[in-house]
Amino acid sequence: MRQLGVFETATEACVAATVAQKELVLKYTLEDRNRFIDSIRKNIMENIEMLGQMEFDETGYGRVEDKVEKNTGAVMLSQGTEAIPHNMYASDKGLTVEYYAPFGVVGAVTPVTNPSATIVGNAIANVAAGNAVVFNVHPSAKKTSAITVHLVNKAINEAGGPVNLFTMPRESTLDTLDEIMAHPSVKLLVGTGGPGMVKTLMSSGKKVIAAGPGNPPSIVDETVDLKKAAAGIYGSSSFDNNLLCIAEKEIFVVDAIFDNFMKELEAVGAYRVNTKEGKKLTDICVVKSPNGNYVANKKYVGKHANVILNAAGIKIDIDPRIAIFEAQNDDPLVQTEQMMPIIPIVRCRDFQEAMERAVAAEHDCKHSASIWSNDINRVTAFGKVINTTIFVQNGGTMAAFGIGGTGTNAPTIATPTGEGVTGPQSFVRRRRFCMADGGNYLL
Repeated sequence: MRQLGVFETATEACVAATVAQKELVLKYTLEDRNRFIDSIRKNIMENIEMLGQMEFDETGYGRVEDKVEKNTGAVMLSQGTEAIPHNMYASDKGLTVEYYAPFGVVGAVTPVTNPSATIVGNAIANVAAGNAVVFNVHPSAKKTSAITVHLVNKAINEAGGPVNLFTMPRESTLDTLDEIMAHPSVKLLVGTGGPGMVKTLMSSGKKVIAAGPGNPPSIVDETVDLKKAAAGIYGSSSFDNNLLCIAEKEIFVVDAIFDNFMKELEAVGAYRVNTKEGKKLTDICVVKSPNGNYVANKKYVGKHANVILNAAGIKIDIDPRIAIFEAQNDDPLVQTEQMMPIIPIVRCRDFQEAMERAVAAEHDCKHSASIWSNDINRVTAFGKVINTTIFVQNGGTMAAFGIGGTGTNAPTIATPTGEGVTGPQSFVRRRRFCMADGGNYLL
């Protein structure tokens, strides 16, 4: 079967996307774009379970049921044309209308952790904005990514839209990324990944929207309902085996309620290991990089907790969604973005110490954080000093994206480049049309 949007070379993908984007803006209206988005939602939802299973089979990361829910959020909660702003200025000197126009062709790097969700989210946002996208997908998720690109193009084509609005080279490499970045039609670059990816995109000399690393902390204090906090943290930190960049990676708990909180976590399903076993987990979950910094051991990223426990010599025959242990604040697992369902819990003398430790562990990534507290003064104080793009009170961090709270989904959470939670409004450029000399002012 020929896969729509999938080309043998990056240059072919860029050329096809350029043609499709020009057709989109010249032949179709905003109402048409809304129809295309509706068709994307319908077609992807019809294949949502297949994509979740395929993603798991190809990457080996996460949990199928969580991938289905994650991809559903990307489909149903991503913003459309309603998110594109417009401004108007009027006086007796004239009328100025400010439009938000497409960039044209966007080059996008997608991660192995969330391939389908990132492609669908970017597709919906950029259809709304009027752009085409050329994806340089992660090689370890190329089959899932190709199917997703095909389904998105098929949906647009079936709704009467242009073909190849979203494209990719069949085999993605650093060389294909260089081709995409250098292509004259590509005016904007979007990337999800680590600091190396961000540096590569920034070297292009083109505008970049980039998501970088995060190490989201969560604080639990003595004012909160411990049962709710335990259930919320358990559900959020275990989701898709902690692959989401926004998911809680380490928990700071005040001493007064620490022991009770650990019991509540166990009661909802967390598997607790002792300090000695926690050291074994740290030893295999993080490794030192050539520059001396600790990084996640890719061998265990996104794996089930029981797989990691057994690898550490902790033999269990059950399938807990997370494993927990009391960790020292300087434990490398506390200070590293590990993306595994192994959650270190740090005992803190009081709220002030918890806040100081949480801020330090976030490493000024300005990504995500949460707090479980009913003291609004504490919530406010932590929110000010943590200064993250995502900040949630009394809920899992996913609440900010409409899962357990109010919000919209986002294809990219751009922290290094400052856009924050992206949507169609992130992928447009501002234009002004001025009717001068009193024109069109009717008062």
